[in-house]
Amino acid sequence: MRKNSNKKKEPFLEHLGNSIRVGRIDLFLSQEELGLRSGLHRTYITDIENGLRNMSLMTSLRVATALESQLSRHILAAEKGMVSKSKKR
Repeated sequence: MRKNSNKKKEPFLEHLGNSIRVGRIDLFLSQEELGLRSGLHRTYITDIENGLRNMSLMTSLRVATALESQLSRHILAAEKGMVSKSKKR
């Protein structure tokens, strides 16, 4: 079992991770390929996509650059996910 699997997921990080996953899939990249592009380990990418990692700003920028996108795009998508989730309640 992974060390982070017992952690309570933060909703914003889950939405951010989902946006990163969508960006990766849109480029037909595996998690390993994204890891190589960003200089991060594949398991770290997995944790990001699952909302288990609270990345630093610079790490977030490295991931967005590896996805050939702007970091603000992923942050905005996560914020929109938070708003739509709160409207469903």
